[in-house]
Amino acid sequence: MPPPRPARAARGPLSYRPEPGSIPTQPGVYRFRDARDRVIYVGKANNLRARLSSYFQDIANLHQRTATMVTTATRVEWTVVNTEVEALQLEYSWIKEFDPRFNVKYRDDKSYPWLAVTVGDDYPRVMVGRGAKRKGTRYFGPYSHAWAIRETVDILLRVFPMRSCSNGVFKRSAQIGRPCLLGYIGKCSAPCVGQISEDDHRAIVDDFCDFMGGQTRPFVKRIEREMYAASDAMEFEKAARLRDDLGAMERALEKQAVVLGDGADADVIALAEDPLEVAVQIFYVRGGRIRGQRGWVADRVTDAETPELVEDFLLQLYAGDAESVPREILVPTLPTDVTTFETLLSDLKGSRVQIRIPQRGDKKTLQETVAQNARQALALHKTKRASDLTTRNRALDEIREALELDEAPLRIECYDVSNLQGTEVVASMVVFEDGLARKGEYRRFVIKGVDGQNDVASMHEVITRRFRRLLDEQARSETRTTDEGPMLVDPETGRPRKFAYAPGLVVVDGGPPQVAAAQQALLELGINDIPVCGLAKRLEEVWLPGEEDPVILARSSEGLYLLQRIRDEAHRFAINHHRGRRSKTMVESMLDDVPGLGEVRRKTLLKHFGSLKKLREADVEEIALVPGIGPRTAASIKTAVELASATRKTVSVNTATGEIEES
Repeated sequence: MPPPRPARAARGPLSYRPEPGSIPTQPGVYRFRDARDRVIYVGKANNLRARLSSYFQDIANLHQRTATMVTTATRVEWTVVNTEVEALQLEYSWIKEFDPRFNVKYRDDKSYPWLAVTVGDDYPRVMVGRGAKRKGTRYFGPYSHAWAIRETVDILLRVFPMRSCSNGVFKRSAQIGRPCLLGYIGKCSAPCVGQISEDDHRAIVDDFCDFMGGQTRPFVKRIEREMYAASDAMEFEKAARLRDDLGAMERALEKQAVVLGDGADADVIALAEDPLEVAVQIFYVRGGRIRGQRGWVADRVTDAETPELVEDFLLQLYAGDAESVPREILVPTLPTDVTTFETLLSDLKGSRVQIRIPQRGDKKTLQETVAQNARQALALHKTKRASDLTTRNRALDEIREALELDEAPLRIECYDVSNLQGTEVVASMVVFEDGLARKGEYRRFVIKGVDGQNDVASMHEVITRRFRRLLDEQARSETRTTDEGPMLVDPETGRPRKFAYAPGLVVVDGGPPQVAAAQQALLELGINDIPVCGLAKRLEEVWLPGEEDPVILARSSEGLYLLQRIRDEAHRFAINHHRGRRSKTMVESMLDDVPGLGEVRRKTLLKHFGSLKKLREADVEEIALVPGIGPRTAASIKTAVELASATRKTVSVNTATGEIEES
């Protein structure tokens, strides 16, 4: 077990707060250290006093993860530098040296292959490798699959017959005076046995590097000219060989899609975030073609916003690898100190580097593609994580311990309320059993007994209705023994009664008011053995009934991750229900004044098209095909829909509050 935390740390950040006025106002880099003198966080600031002062305030005003960091620390120290660029360089050096636990770490979850050319050797070699880069070697990529780049290299060796053998094979061939198989089939110029001079082999290597670096057009044009010249001189064998070389180059280029027509040299970066993790995707574009792709999921250990995440990513990706810096970096959000970053990367590269957000055209389209890959990667990561049995068991045990439950909550029900400015109030219920969603047992509720926007009263109503049904079904059910054990069934039909089972935990989307409403509803029904908690969105705090302080689960807790998944699923289900009801209500209201269209025909129309969007896209002839609706009525319906569409309000979901908004 770790040693107990010293009393000084328990008193919080005020115990080590620097004296007023002692912190300089110049740019610099700061380090927080814990009781064991380990560096736990490194940051930079344009004004050290202003930045550090933000940490030493009321803990309640800090983000939960920031509060955890400052309470874990026992002292802070800083170093003043002359410029913001120097601050960036020092920050990178310290992050590399100390590996602080509270800094975002963009570490790859696997090793991506590189195409490497050992330009520092007398006879450079081309090879595919993984791992750390070495001095004296030029790298291309990284690529998604080693087999793909090996296939490309195999094709190009007939055009650029450079060395690709290992040092052992090269030395052995030189000793016996006979080249290896590649030398006999024309895929190596055999410098090992002196068939080509060192300078001529170096020229082949330079051409290969230029081609892989994106300068493809000059080589294609040159070979075409040589092929036609050989044909005119009736050197048909040479012309045929050049024709085959040209075909090989074209096949190699076909494996790399043209995405930017201006021959751009750019890295395209996108992020997909959630409260716990951030997925990163990067496409490497050289000469307008995608040369490689890389992606991973990193832990989100602070409350940093997207610009800060982009800053951390750029610093960790490029600061220690000048060779990989492109001319242009396309990002989803500009870092706060974009000019400073451009200066740092330009100094590393030795030429101007631009960081920007694409606004239109092919570059914007490509960034949207990269962003889609990032979202899919995050979703896949979550799916893999959720499907792991050991992880799910650990999550349920962590919830049991944190909430002090008698047993792990094998069945968890979560409730969320959604409304549009107090109208069309709906609620959702989602069910997770053994940590997995049971979508067949999801339920929707239309709130009827609440006027206006009152989430607390709405939560009280939905909990009352659900658990009143629980009591009714339990009273009407009988227990029968099946292969799966005792089961509550309907005595008349013999079918299982799904909602006759009480959950092990009720989760509500909200804080103390919503939790209190849910608990009160259960007590009014005489139910006092079902635990209730709430998960507040802002700080991801878990609230229990009657408690003044929330339960704080660790950021890396699998229990918190499971509660977040359940809460987010309930929110999604509620929003979808609300949208469906609103669409149906809009269709009915806009068709009220259509002559000859009564309630029965309106319902038939709704059933036929299913949504307002499909009805809006339908033409008069398609509408007239609906049973009971003729051409004249169809024309009137089309006119009413177009008129309503021209004056309709815009509906969106507020990402901060999660509520549906109308403008």
